[in-house]
Amino acid sequence: MNRIDVKDPVCGMNVKDTMDFNMSFDEREYYFCSQNCLTKFEKNPSSYLVKEAKQHNKNTHSGHEHHHLNENKTHVEADKDTKYTCPMHPEIITNKPGDCPKCGMALEPMGIENITEENTDELDYMTKRFWISTILAIPLFILAMLADLTENILPSSLSMSTIQYIEFFLATPIVLWGGWNFYVKAYSSVVNRNLNMFTLIGLGVSVAWIFSVIALFFPMLFPIDLRTDEGTVPVYFEAAGVIITLVLLGQVLELRARSRTNVAIKMLLNLVPSKAIRINKDNSEDFIDVEDIQLDDILKIKPGEKIPVDGHITKGKSNIDESMITGEAIPVEKNINDKVIGATVNGTGVFFMKATKIGKDTLISQIIEMVAQAQRSRAPIQKVADTVSGYFVPAVIGISIITYIIWYFFGPEPSIAFAIVNAVAVLIIACPCALGLATPISIMVGTGQGALEGVLIKNAEALEIMENIDTVVVDKTGTLTLGKPQITSIVSLNNFKENDILKFAATIEQNSEHPLSDAIIKKAKENKLDILEVDNFEYITGKGVTGEVDSRAIALGNLKLIEGLNIDLIDSINKANTLRENGETVIFIAIDNILAGLISISDPIKDSSKEAISNLHNLGINVVMLTGDNKITANAVARKLSITQVYSDVLPEDKLSVIKRLQSQGKIVAMAGDGVNDAPALAAANVGIAMGTGTDIAIESAEITLIKGDLNGILKAYKLSKGTMKNIRQNLFFAFIYNTAGVPIAAGILYPFFGILLSPIIAAAAMSFSSVSVILNALRLKNLKLK
Repeated sequence: MNRIDVKDPVCGMNVKDTMDFNMSFDEREYYFCSQNCLTKFEKNPSSYLVKEAKQHNKNTHSGHEHHHLNENKTHVEADKDTKYTCPMHPEIITNKPGDCPKCGMALEPMGIENITEENTDELDYMTKRFWISTILAIPLFILAMLADLTENILPSSLSMSTIQYIEFFLATPIVLWGGWNFYVKAYSSVVNRNLNMFTLIGLGVSVAWIFSVIALFFPMLFPIDLRTDEGTVPVYFEAAGVIITLVLLGQVLELRARSRTNVAIKMLLNLVPSKAIRINKDNSEDFIDVEDIQLDDILKIKPGEKIPVDGHITKGKSNIDESMITGEAIPVEKNINDKVIGATVNGTGVFFMKATKIGKDTLISQIIEMVAQAQRSRAPIQKVADTVSGYFVPAVIGISIITYIIWYFFGPEPSIAFAIVNAVAVLIIACPCALGLATPISIMVGTGQGALEGVLIKNAEALEIMENIDTVVVDKTGTLTLGKPQITSIVSLNNFKENDILKFAATIEQNSEHPLSDAIIKKAKENKLDILEVDNFEYITGKGVTGEVDSRAIALGNLKLIEGLNIDLIDSINKANTLRENGETVIFIAIDNILAGLISISDPIKDSSKEAISNLHNLGINVVMLTGDNKITANAVARKLSITQVYSDVLPEDKLSVIKRLQSQGKIVAMAGDGVNDAPALAAANVGIAMGTGTDIAIESAEITLIKGDLNGILKAYKLSKGTMKNIRQNLFFAFIYNTAGVPIAAGILYPFFGILLSPIIAAAAMSFSSVSVILNALRLKNLKLK
């Protein structure tokens, strides 16, 4: 049987179609490098397939302008089909707005473009009903209290029967109009067999109002001892009306608070300019919307303007403020061919740039999408709340029925009145809204705050796991080091010239994504050497690259590559080791199967690395260096950073095995890396952390991305995880305690000892403000200090 190479859709690694880890989805078979990647794919296949399709379109359509425009148009049209989801149950996704079938909350649009527009229909709906209900509820409440407590204040001509009719006319619009949406949601919860807070509200208010209507119009149906001397029966119109008004108030406050959880995304969206200057083929200028920019368009950027999309400079130079991406306040000097990032701010120079990434492919768009996905994801701790809520509502209905029975048969007279009031109070106070909101609201605020600090959380599960890590595995190049290596020396062998070595090395490296390739290409350009065409290019994972340049066979990489090609090493090993002892990386180059020379490259250690590793050690977190570089160079860097555990000369599959070995020892491992060769290990780790300065594949494989790209971001992610999970536990504690204590008090457990009963009105107020308090507690995460 032929084995075909296929790509793991999670980490991008090439695997065989005979791998043990595979899964069928949408009539297609997918293969994975490990169980970890398979598990991630099973949880959310569509997110990985969208990224795969996007990359395919990018590769297929590049260079075909007309075709690209048609494709782009199609994608724009498709994006108009907005999906809607529930903040508390993100697994609920529909094609149209409405209410969540599980909890009754209004569904929210998933598209990022809808966040800036912010549909306020539900808030407006609730606000209108709240204010009208309030106007009716205030006199209703006052009249009822005066009638019950101080009858002498009211005119003697105003009989109790008349008072009850007035209460009926005041309460009925509140109950039937103001609370209509609650009954619709309550009915839906019963039909869908997902009992929720609206089930309890609808049931409680309906019982109170229907009982009162029957008592008002048909008092003769009740026992004589329940009637007053005037022949009236006590009614609870004020309880029904005020409960609905308080629930409406809670909904209004909750909706306003929920809108504040999107502040982070709104701030990120506001970073992107709305207009750009496009240079036409006749050198004329057009002032266009950013949405109209196409790939390869030439744009003019004036001083002080925000860069509209990602690209590279074609003419001119400037200093660019990239602090929103890197966190560095010092502007970065940019020259021709240097990359520029959308939403960063141009300094004092004027330059022209070519658009290479537009729309959803720009870095800022990917950041925003990542934040939005994280806010919709679910942390495992949410299962606790879901499980409790699933049993809680039926249990509350049962407790309410038992409360009614006990008060009816064993309570004081009028027993039926006490039974109804306490049964309704139980239903109202036990609404589990606070319990359901406890986790998702904290996740939304926490991930948003992390984004503003340059820590992008891809899913809530990673945020929960991060606080428990005890081992951080870091790659060397680009993670501990700057990832901006420079050639320090070229050693010629076998009579090859330095410029020939550099020319062939730069030519073959132009197709490589390895950080060291940039140093070689940059040096060749500085020496004004021609970079030629490459044929038969092949990237050999963890070893190097091979290809043909000007009809000559070139091999460039580490010692394993040269040994694998059976090329004579002569006396190069000693020379290489001498360079490595200084912490330099040595690359071997062979031309026509003859060792031509050594290229020595040094990559300075980041200033932040030593401090970050020290702080991680102080937190009891062990730091392990994992690198494809040789042992001598790796140990030289490790000594400078006080890292005692080092794995060197490792291939990508070796990195994967090291991660699994640490996990088998009971370690909870976070892996930080930035290269293509790190992708499998990032996917396998308990938490994969990608440097934002690294490759797209590494970023896609990780659950957390550090925009600035240094290890201090790991500390920020750790503190964010600690703070967010603490906040969630506080919310769950308050919600559990509130319901645990509130239900028995509402049932009247204190009455035999202290004569205290909980009015349904007080129960409604407590229920509403419990949800608001959970949201306000979550919003405290905006003050979380991550530095």
